[in-house]
Amino acid sequence: MKPFFLGSEDIKRYVAQGRFVVAVYGLGGVGLAVAAVWLRHGARVIGVDVDRGKVDMIDDGEVPHPEGVVRDSVRAGLREGRFKATYDGVWASRNADIMDVIVPLVYGSEGPDFSALDSAVGNVAKGLSRGDVVIIETSLPPGTTEGRVREVLEGVSGLVAGEDFGLIYSPERVMVGHAVEDIEVRYPKIVSGIGARSLEVGEAIYSLMCRAGVVKVSSPRVAEFEKLAEGVYRDVNIALANELARLSRLLGVDFDEVIEAANSQPYSHIHRPGVGVGGLCIPVYPRLLEWVAESLGVRLELVSLARGVNDFQPMYISSLVAEGLSMLGSNIRGSRVALLGDAFRGDVGVTTLTPTHVIARSLMNMGAEVVVHDPYVKRDEYLSRAGARLSSDLRESLAGCEAVVVSTDHSIYKELSTCDILDMCSRSGVVIVDGKHVLRVERCGGRVLYTGSGRPWTRL
Repeated sequence: MKPFFLGSEDIKRYVAQGRFVVAVYGLGGVGLAVAAVWLRHGARVIGVDVDRGKVDMIDDGEVPHPEGVVRDSVRAGLREGRFKATYDGVWASRNADIMDVIVPLVYGSEGPDFSALDSAVGNVAKGLSRGDVVIIETSLPPGTTEGRVREVLEGVSGLVAGEDFGLIYSPERVMVGHAVEDIEVRYPKIVSGIGARSLEVGEAIYSLMCRAGVVKVSSPRVAEFEKLAEGVYRDVNIALANELARLSRLLGVDFDEVIEAANSQPYSHIHRPGVGVGGLCIPVYPRLLEWVAESLGVRLELVSLARGVNDFQPMYISSLVAEGLSMLGSNIRGSRVALLGDAFRGDVGVTTLTPTHVIARSLMNMGAEVVVHDPYVKRDEYLSRAGARLSSDLRESLAGCEAVVVSTDHSIYKELSTCDILDMCSRSGVVIVDGKHVLRVERCGGRVLYTGSGRPWTRL
């Protein structure tokens, strides 16, 4: 019996008993975590990805994911014969009961790039059978599931969403590094569907896996908008923090102290400033909403301004390096600068839209020699093309540097003090721009000129 025609309790039982096959389209950081959760709750899983090298690697038990629970779950699935990876999306659809699509959607010069989504949905449609269930988890511009996705599924298969098969939109709400916990424990699952039956099926599936519960919304358009609104909220508030932090530094005020005092008021929730915003989520979601708004003849003024503030932040951080070196009587041209952290977020090895790239490019445009340290990133083609060196050796990266920028909040950097960095640089004086406020600030005999995002220059 196919899931779309089963009652809620039977759906849960069939998943737990391994009687359903789930095809997960997209084996990135989120997709692998989603596959692991399906496996942990009893389903048989086919993982689908266009990267044949990744498919072969996963089938050999090499699971490229930072979470141990994901690696262990997928490997257990391989041993037990409950998991297989493939690059044949049509075959996966023909052999699955539930198709879960979580491929990336990027924003390019011409707007959203739907190519990965179109390819995955097209393959699903070619293998779609009556009674199957299709779930879309990719973050999308409002209206995409009801329009673009539904049209392809129905047009290719000849079936009708909400009558012959289930079509559910349920956006992922995870952070790679603790994604399984986010799905199973931390956050409620937003669920919508085409027709009442799709919504019922979605509620049954996710009430089995998500202990924080299910939030049902009236349409996929609501769910799509909700997911983007979450990211835009953060982007706007980070931009506010970055602007206030710039002023705070000029006033000679530590913005961390301002935040702590202000947020003691329950209606204030000022975010932390930083070096910029990276990843495939927060920098992209405002662009997706702007794209939709423009198609309706509306301009999202605040959203656009906030994105501009955060886009500028890496250049602002670079300007602090030049300012600090000037205060020490040095010129940035010819100076050696170390950036601590290439990843866009701490303790992961992902460099997608990382602010570090912009900082590195800006510094090199000013004539600096740049070395980037990161313990998680083994290769970065962008840095190679730009002429910056990437290293996993901290001492080697810092040796001889006149300035250091902390651009990622990796845990290992939280163990460092300003004096530790001075010692490893082996210079008479060093400029430190602590963009993430993670270093232990210690006095170093006046040999360190220190600042942070929202902190005044201080001789330590």
